[in-house]
Amino acid sequence: MFLESELAQLQAPLLRFAQLQLRNDSMAEDVVSETMLAILEKPENFAGRSSLRTYATSILKFKIVDVLRRRGREVQVEPLDEQSIDDALDALFVADGHYRDPPPAWQQPEKSLEQQQFFETLQDCLDRLPAKIGRVFMMREWLDQEVSDICSELGITANHCGVLLYRARMQLRECLDGNWFGRQR
Repeated sequence: MFLESELAQLQAPLLRFAQLQLRNDSMAEDVVSETMLAILEKPENFAGRSSLRTYATSILKFKIVDVLRRRGREVQVEPLDEQSIDDALDALFVADGHYRDPPPAWQQPEKSLEQQQFFETLQDCLDRLPAKIGRVFMMREWLDQEVSDICSELGITANHCGVLLYRARMQLRECLDGNWFGRQR
């Protein structure tokens, strides 16, 4: 019962985070529902080493990544008003079965790899932040919480929150300068 009521309170911030990442309301609702279901199906996996919000957000991130990967592999076909779905699909290919216009990701796989490596470097830099600074940064920048909400949840002043956010940004900048932007490619 306690877990269900706590999850119900997290639904709005999780949905807001998913909507920011996916830019699709229905997909965002689906991943939030899947996240909640995953937590409720195996409540024993929540060990309490972090807050339920942090635990749910980490599961949600994996669900979002799965959706983004799946969406990247799918081709969206929108038939014209006078076209059937079969005609719309046929219009994507030439007579020998090859794409009329190959998907852009196939043309520059190195760009996709570079972007993935950047996000891995960013995640590594985020993991290096001190716990409190990292938590405040994630609450503000990833969960899009208002400073006043962060302050009341963590019991800190708005000024202290601003200092922690500044430190997080400066440490991330330094980390990314050393591990991504300043490296030889």
